[in-house]
Parts: sequence; C-alpha cells; structure tokens
Amino acid sequence: MFENLTQRLSRVVKTLRGEARLTESNIQEALREVRMALLEADVALPVVKDFIAQIRERALGQEVLGSLTPGQALVGAVHSELVKLMGGANAALNLAAQPPAIILMAGLQGAGKTTTCAKLAKWLHDHQRKRVLMVSCDVYRPAAIHQLETLAGQLGAGFFPASGDQRPRDIAVAALDHARRNYFDVLIVDTAGRLHVDEAMMQEIRELEDTLNPVETLFIVDAMQGQDAVNTAKAFAEALPLTGVILTKLDGDARGGAALSVRQVAGRPIKFAGVGEKLSGLDAFHPERMASRILGMGDVLTLVEEVQRSVDREEAQKLAKKFKTGKGFDLEDFKAQVQQMRKMGGLASMMDKLPAQLAQAAQGAQVGDKQVARIEGIINSMTPKERRNPDIIKASRKRRIAAGAGVSVQEVNRLLNQFEQTQKVMKMVSKGGVAKMMRNVKGILPGMR
Repeated sequence: MFENLTQRLSRVVKTLRGEARLTESNIQEALREVRMALLEADVALPVVKDFIAQIRERALGQEVLGSLTPGQALVGAVHSELVKLMGGANAALNLAAQPPAIILMAGLQGAGKTTTCAKLAKWLHDHQRKRVLMVSCDVYRPAAIHQLETLAGQLGAGFFPASGDQRPRDIAVAALDHARRNYFDVLIVDTAGRLHVDEAMMQEIRELEDTLNPVETLFIVDAMQGQDAVNTAKAFAEALPLTGVILTKLDGDARGGAALSVRQVAGRPIKFAGVGEKLSGLDAFHPERMASRILGMGDVLTLVEEVQRSVDREEAQKLAKKFKTGKGFDLEDFKAQVQQMRKMGGLASMMDKLPAQLAQAAQGAQVGDKQVARIEGIINSMTPKERRNPDIIKASRKRRIAAGAGVSVQEVNRLLNQFEQTQKVMKMVSKGGVAKMMRNVKGILPGMR
C-alpha cells in the first residue's frame, strides 16, 4: 500500500547527497517532494500542512554528524514525525473490567466489520488466552449473522444466535446475560452498517452503547477508502465515545492516506491493522514499526513475532540439526518449510517487512497459495521412497508424478531443481560458506527469479 510513498521518500534522500548540513535552501525542494508524496498518498491536507511544518522545524539547521548524510538526517526527522502522527506508541486494548469485557464494533457496510470481529476473537485467544463470545446485532442482513456464526465455528469461538425479527438491543442484552452465565472473558458485539452515515444508524448504535457500556468501542475503517474513510471516522467519533480504530485492507493497492490521517483527524488511536482475508490477518498497530516500513526500513520485529507464532519449535529444531550437519534434508522437509512460509502470509508478505535494500534481492517473488498448493500436490504425488531419495526420480517417474499432480513435467523438474539448490545451500552453511550461500539465495525459494 505504501510502495509509492516509500519510493518518493527514497528519492528525497538521494537529492540531499553531498550536502554538509540541512539548510533553508536544500531542504525546500526536499520538503516539496515529501508534501507531494503525502498528497499523492491521499493524506488529508490539514494533516500534510502540520506534518511539513513540524519536519521543517525539527530538521532545519540540523548538523550532519559522522557518517550521517543530510538525507539520512531528514529521514530521521520524517520518521519521528510519522510516529507522532500515527499515535506515538501502540495503544493496547483495555480489558480491565469484570468479565465479560464488552467490545462494540462500529463502521460502515463493506468495511469488513464481521470478518474483523472474528480476527479480533482469534487474536484475543492466541495472544491473551481469552474465552470469547461473538454476537451479531445486524438484523438487517441475515447473511451477516450467518457469516459470523460460520467464522465462529472455524475458530472454535462462542457464538450467540440471533434472528432478523429481534431488536438489536434485545439481542445484545441476551448475549451479555449468556456470556456472564457461561464465564466468557470477552463479548464482541457486531453492529449494523450503512452505505453512509445516517441518523437512524447512529441512534441504534448509541442505544447499544448506552445499554452495554462497553470497555472498548472500536471503529472499523477501510484503508482503501482514503479521505472518505477519514471523514467517516470523524463523524463516528463525534457521535460515539470511540476508544480506538481498526484499519482493514491495509494490504490493498490503495495509497494509504487513511493510515496517516485517521489518528489526527478522528483523535482516536489506531489499535489494529487488518491484512488479507485469513483470520490470522490482524496485527497490533505499532506506529514506530509502520513508520519504518513507510520509509523502507522494514518491520523486522513484526516478522520475528510472526515467525515465533507460526513456526513449530520442535520441527524447527529438527530442521536446524539437519542444517548443521548438511544431511537428511528431504522433500518432506522441503514441503514443510513451504507450508510454514504460507502460514506467515507467503514470501511477499515476509519481504514487505524487510528493509528495502534486503527486499530487493527478492524482487519479483510471487509465492501465493496456488504455487504452494502446486508444490504440495507434486510432492504428495511421489512415493515415500521418492521423497526420501529424489535422485531416483527419472523420466518415467516424473511423468507419473506430473500426471498425478495435474501439472507438466517441466514443473516437476523446476521443483526438483529448487530442492537441489536448497540442499547445496545447506551444505555451504554446514561448511561455513555463508557468503556464497547469499549469492545463491534467489534459487532457494519458489517463485524467485
């Protein structure tokens, strides 16, 4: 989402090379580029004006010390102001209440409220070991109630049934009573949305707010809506005692202005960011990490956290032993590693969190669910003996495997080549040849060129 903004800011750094310090003259053009980059990213104009003024005040006359270039000094100022713009620090959920802690979800239709309810339930279970009950008060869309029930079933979370002939307030009261009697830690209440803000919608959700007295009232905003999303967040913040914002679809191809504007315009912290359709696609929002990603510095901390959550430690230890010895790595291990990559959102998602210079090594990598499924299909079409010893796979076996997996023989050859390159790298690692390994890394992962 922030790719264009990142590229524009990178060009700003290059224009300041060779200068001894940041001055009025050399910073003028740089700030103009920053301003244009933010406006192109659909950041609200008042936010841009304040942002540029703050950077000018912070950066003007700043000495360039040691190996620090003027461009890097400016990036430091931009980074600090971006962090401040997006809230300064992560705003955690406030669940300090007698159970069940109630979370009320608000937002327009199509923003992703129902899916976000399920994502939040999974996040609460996985990160805080909370027992969660979900209920839908969207009596205008029976499909929304059914969708939430289906998602709750996938998660193994609690679901309180409702029907279209009930009043939203009655549903909420009954769900709260059920949550108390069955010792749920958290009650997540999904509400009805509209295509635009209207008085009937606001009156209904205000009634739910007054009845439930939630500890958190979260506004769900579609990051792809740009300025419309920010204006809607402002309207909701004026009508409801919002405690925070959840940005959805942050992995889309929109320009990202909502993420940079909503905190200042709505006056509420961004607590989570949603990416993708998978129920695991919800991350706590850290302004400092997001600022680093925007400036091409990557978000290694989030990547490490994802690895810790997704990787099976016992399997990782077994693989580490094989890496150390350079022996015993077979196609079953290869398949397992590809599956682990998919759990973390694929190679593209991982590279998005690396610093720009490192991510360039993987430019053009396209590893999606289809490619992973194809790799799994090919390996699953092999016999156990073939997986343990790929050297025995000759022409006739390749034809059989290709037919079984529904792919061409060329794709089987491609997979076997990738596996061979992985084995070579492992042997280099076991012998200490890390530098040579890095030169060959492009051939390791499927889809890399």
